[in-house]
Amino acid sequence: MSENGLVNRRKVLAGSGIVAVGVVAAACSSSGESAPVSPSEADSGAAPAGTKGTVLAAVADVPVGGGVVISDPPVVVTQPNAGEIKCFTAICPHAGCLVGAVAKDEIICPCHGSRFSAVDGSVIAGPAEQGLAPAAVSVQGTNVVLA
Repeated sequence: MSENGLVNRRKVLAGSGIVAVGVVAAACSSSGESAPVSPSEADSGAAPAGTKGTVLAAVADVPVGGGVVISDPPVVVTQPNAGEIKCFTAICPHAGCLVGAVAKDEIICPCHGSRFSAVDGSVIAGPAEQGLAPAAVSVQGTNVVLA
């Protein structure tokens, strides 16, 4: 706290970012225990601890030109072209909301209207200024699996 008893705005914002990273890491842990994730791991597309091998969806359930939003772990699986499976974090970097839908190759956040590319996770329209981080997946048989 500052001398007049008010919290420094920068410290609150910096702390909020740390808390947000912790919340995403906790949400990605299938055991319910949060696993520490460094910023470089969070952006690398590496699966969070405890989620590797998690079946996310059947390939047949991921529409071409669309996708499916999964809340646990929070990822969005897309299929921009037939047989091309992509995966990104489903947490909007603007305010931490779970994205709501995928339509016409766009991932849409219901909170403030940010739109992201279903091909590469980049921002199409804000207010988000950062894209969705990729998550590594593979197709095993008929399923999309977190790598």
